Amino acid sequence: MDAFGSTGGGSSGSSQFSSDDLMNQLKVQIAQVYAQELLETVSSKCFQKCITKPGSSLSGGESSCVSRCVDRYIEATGIIGRALFNASR
Repeated sequence: MDAFGSTGGGSSGSSQFSSDDLMNQLKVQIAQVYAQELLETVSSKCFQKCITKPGSSLSGGESSCVSRCVDRYIEATGIIGRALFNASR
């Protein structure tokens, strides 16, 4: 069995990934990268910007700032993603 789960040589279509399978795997990988990037950005940018006095809990202002920062980041990446997707068509 090779790394892709097929058991032998030959060119039978049943042992190979279909283009739909590959697209689905690519979508999953992109989603994982996006989630990782979101966490890194939130921690490196939003928390550094919004959390002025680290403690055991967030103040109301800090919580609101982090929420707005995350919302803006998600909105911006959505706009960029749609623009890239539409440009590729």
